[in-house]
Amino acid sequence: MSGIGLRLRQERERLGLSQKTFGEIGGVEANAQGKYENGDRAPKADYLSRVAARGVDVLYVLTGSPTPTLLDNLSHLEEKVLISYRVLHKEDQDAIRRLTTTLAELSAPQAAKERRDPKEVDPVKE
Repeated sequence: MSGIGLRLRQERERLGLSQKTFGEIGGVEANAQGKYENGDRAPKADYLSRVAARGVDVLYVLTGSPTPTLLDNLSHLEEKVLISYRVLHKEDQDAIRRLTTTLAELSAPQAAKERRDPKEVDPVKE
């Protein structure tokens, strides 16, 4: 697995979704989703449009280059975090990247659960 299929799988996993659920979002069966991820088939534009509406970075899926975040879209708090990050030593920046990546991976399944049914969220965990 490489190229578009691998990146599509990475985006699906980042969102904490199963192949079946992700395929439904894109309007295809789970077996078609599997073929996309294995590189046996290429996704069509309408599929990509539907998954993009659910948060998939389609530019990354197609090219391997993430969609750049425009500075105009950053909140004041995000700007402050970025400024602080940029003054850190490289080793500290690497540690921050590892920490935020791990936190994002751990929170993706919970975020997906909250999107499916907000009533099922455990209030103790919030």
